[in-house]
Amino acid sequence: MPSVKIQTIEKQVKVLNEGDLAIFRDWFSKYDAKIWDHKMKKDVRAGKLEKFAREAPAAYKTGKTTAL
Repeated sequence: MPSVKIQTIEKQVKVLNEGDLAIFRDWFSKYDAKIWDHKMKKDVRAGKLEKFAREAPAAYKTGKTTAL
């Protein structure tokens, strides 16, 4: 069950007109990307991605990857 704060935000987003929704969507997309980038940088500094970096070449060589 979402918190009261989230429910309030959901209600407010649902009543935005098309233009305001587009502005909000653009803002949120940029905000979310900034937060994600920060988390990724933090995880890299903490060494949390080292395992994946070591495993990736072997996965590629054995055909366990797919093209994007």
